[in-house]
Amino acid sequence: MDTSTRILIIGAGGQIGVELTEALNKIYGHQNVIVSDIKKIEGLDENSFELLDVLDKNRLLDVIKKYQITEIYLLAALLSATAEKNPELGWKLNMEGLFNVLDLAKEKHIQKVFWPSSIAVFGPHTPKKNTPQYTVMDPNTVYGISKLAGERWCEWYYMKYAVDVRSIRYPGLIGWKSQPGGGTTDYAVHIFYEALKHQKYTCFLREDTMLPMMHIEDAVRATIELMQAPAHQLTVRSSYNLAAMSFTPKELAEKIKKHIPEFQIHYAPDFRQSIADSWPQSIDDSYARNDWGWKHVYDTDKLVENMIVNIKNKI
Repeated sequence: MDTSTRILIIGAGGQIGVELTEALNKIYGHQNVIVSDIKKIEGLDENSFELLDVLDKNRLLDVIKKYQITEIYLLAALLSATAEKNPELGWKLNMEGLFNVLDLAKEKHIQKVFWPSSIAVFGPHTPKKNTPQYTVMDPNTVYGISKLAGERWCEWYYMKYAVDVRSIRYPGLIGWKSQPGGGTTDYAVHIFYEALKHQKYTCFLREDTMLPMMHIEDAVRATIELMQAPAHQLTVRSSYNLAAMSFTPKELAEKIKKHIPEFQIHYAPDFRQSIADSWPQSIDDSYARNDWGWKHVYDTDKLVENMIVNIKNKI
């Protein structure tokens, strides 16, 4: 076990944070993984917990010094659908939180930073299929605009101050351990709960809306592999494209019906449809595969089986 690494997870109560904490505990020991959020988190009792608002830079520095933190995973953010309803908070939280962490890294209080980006950085004029690492980026959501700005700042801090910041453009993430937090791809989590509880689901996207998706276990593994990769191997300091599978709500529903034959799906597209329409349908992640050996494990069939078995046990 590496005891020289001391990790702080900011926003540990979210969809990624819960699973990332568990995975990092196994590698580094829970005594070396400090979790924080703006409110108390249930179920992470063995980790040291700090109530922390990432916008409070002085409090953040106090926590870093208290635990001699070497790495920060900055997960606190307002997601796509939520940020559209509260754009000022979306921009403030997503940008100022990042600046606070990057500045503390610049001042050598921490050695390494992980900050998640998203496929939301792409926009209506981005090539939809096999979206390349370097391409047109014209996001039209507050979340996407903040993530694209964040990518540029991450690269700038790396070039200007040699801040070791690493990032992934997550596709839609699907897992069973925590409820989703206001994203446009969240239908792909809700659908399983509704299928198992009520055998029916009303989807807020059209049946033919193709989006890139990934099992959360793959996303967490990718995050840790990127953070453990030797710095000299990394050629992207904005944010890496990452991919596993793409499917539509209709295709996902058909796979679920193989396990739950009576399941019915209906479609009532809302404001999230226009967000989804501006995003890619599939992603080219060859830089991640070449630079640090990224490989996904879950395809759609494996994902559906995993979700149904675990949610059934949970509920």
